[in-house]
Amino acid sequence: MRYPRGLAVVFLGFVLQACGGSGTGSPAAPSPTPPTTATNVCSTALTTEAAAPAPVDERLRADKRLAIDRDPRYSVIDAVSLHKEAQGWRDMGARVPGAEVPGAGLPGARVPGAQTQSGTGKAADIGEIAVVQDEGDLITPPNTYDLRGVGLRFTRNSAGGYDVRKITASFRTTIGRQLTLGDDDSTAAASSFTVNFYGRAQTAVFVNSDGNVTFEEGDKSSTERNVARLLTGPPRVAAFLADLDPTAGGRIFLNAASDQYTVTWCAVRGFDSARTITTQLSLLPDGSIEMQFADAASITDAVIGVSPGHTGTFTSVNLSDAGPSPGGSAAVGERFAARVQLDNVAVTKKFYATHPDNYDQLVIWSDASLVTNSFAYETTIANEIRGVGIDVYDASREFGSAGRLRSLAVMDWLGKYPDDPQTKFLGENNTLSVIGQEVGHRWLAFLEFRDRNGLRSDLILGRDQAHWSFFFDSDASVMEGNDIEDLGGGSFRTADAVKRYSLLDQYAMGLVAPASVPSFFYVEAPTNMSATRNRESAPQIGVTFNGTRREILVNDIIAIHGTRLPAAADAPKEHRQAFIYIVSAGRSAESSQVEKLDNIRRRWEEFFLSATDGRMRAITVLR
Repeated sequence: MRYPRGLAVVFLGFVLQACGGSGTGSPAAPSPTPPTTATNVCSTALTTEAAAPAPVDERLRADKRLAIDRDPRYSVIDAVSLHKEAQGWRDMGARVPGAEVPGAGLPGARVPGAQTQSGTGKAADIGEIAVVQDEGDLITPPNTYDLRGVGLRFTRNSAGGYDVRKITASFRTTIGRQLTLGDDDSTAAASSFTVNFYGRAQTAVFVNSDGNVTFEEGDKSSTERNVARLLTGPPRVAAFLADLDPTAGGRIFLNAASDQYTVTWCAVRGFDSARTITTQLSLLPDGSIEMQFADAASITDAVIGVSPGHTGTFTSVNLSDAGPSPGGSAAVGERFAARVQLDNVAVTKKFYATHPDNYDQLVIWSDASLVTNSFAYETTIANEIRGVGIDVYDASREFGSAGRLRSLAVMDWLGKYPDDPQTKFLGENNTLSVIGQEVGHRWLAFLEFRDRNGLRSDLILGRDQAHWSFFFDSDASVMEGNDIEDLGGGSFRTADAVKRYSLLDQYAMGLVAPASVPSFFYVEAPTNMSATRNRESAPQIGVTFNGTRREILVNDIIAIHGTRLPAAADAPKEHRQAFIYIVSAGRSAESSQVEKLDNIRRRWEEFFLSATDGRMRAITVLR
């Protein structure tokens, strides 16, 4: 999936419907083709002879396991939606006497053997580490999946969007033919009738392995299955947007009839998991949409809802309410999560309550594991830079900043990092290079180029089109790719990895002018690899392969994105950061862990100065 170019998030419109609200939307129309059974038809379908499964892509599985992070574009939408959802629950609990706020006061994930203390309060900074105490206000509670044995109907409303109500859980009996889909896969399967979806006539439908169908284009991406993906991708109906892998178990069926377009995911497994989900969605000629959820469901993290695509507006509802719950013209649905999550907006607002608005980026660590589906991640809060492949927008005020804050780098649990920040532990990465990648996402790596045929190309991009390709000679950039040695005669070898910011990186960071960027290259159509790799693979030293060397000039980048503005002469050469340590409720900051983090902080300043060839300083002192 390609994220849309030119989507300026100006910012997220977000509505939280109160539990039990009757709503004001149009009444739900009856289904033109009522289901004929309340039985889960998958129990029978799974006993029939299966079609040949899609081949298992072991390389894709390995790359997903090794991935440090995912595409940071528009993750700001997910951060704000998560916060406003949590704040909405808190507000509802405050307004309604005796109302229960789900998960209120949860201390977050616990580390075995951690020291605790009675009582809480604001913790003071320790040296140059900003210690922020969770007092039940920084961790969002789980949102337990509660749609087992439930049916939903999404009905078009007068605003052009959808209202949703609960209906009887009844799977349609005719589920059609089996589709052959792999992990992170998609197939085009047109509808025989026109679907009126958010006021647009749609017939080009794509069935995606990850529990959803999209219009206009398929979705094979491995990016996070979150609210941001529901909103910013193509128009989508998500019966269960999660990382599903039908090659590991289960089947997907399609019945594209004249009176219904029904897709059924039968006991499809989650990625790297024995857990399964069984769900069915039906698109109907009157524009309504029905979803059915089986009693048996062991995957509990997903986003369920509908979206017009390419939007920043979301109505979060409680799908287990009787309804109808009005969605207005926005995307509408619910996020389910089995674990607590860090509320980054709440963290930054609490930090700014006691610290000045002096920082370009906040680097957040915690004393408990709070990040799922990635090792660490970056969220760009605001961007004013043109010519680097990032939209211009500003959501800094949503995070408590008056306009200075640009980015968050969320590093997660300090305990998963080695005591020595130069110890290699995650593929070719050490702690400093992992920080380098997350910090670098403030500017990198989103550059496309004009190829030798004058066409736009993304062949220097790899994972999620937000990192350099394995076959791009990135000069061992922390943004992945490799330092590739040309052995002559069309033979190549990866010689180094994750050591620095290349001159191309530094151009995007505003540190060098275009004239200072030498030509660079990627290897086209690689073959004869000593270890099977693709563009999205993590860096690895010592891999040999053959292919065609393709030279690129920085002017080929500029031809696509325009000149970087502000130019290097006017761009900042100091990057101010605050290192924040989140302490769970009921605990105190352990001095040994604070010392460990402070050592990382000091070593990071040295690494960053060296990685930018002395052209930019990371200033991490709090005052």
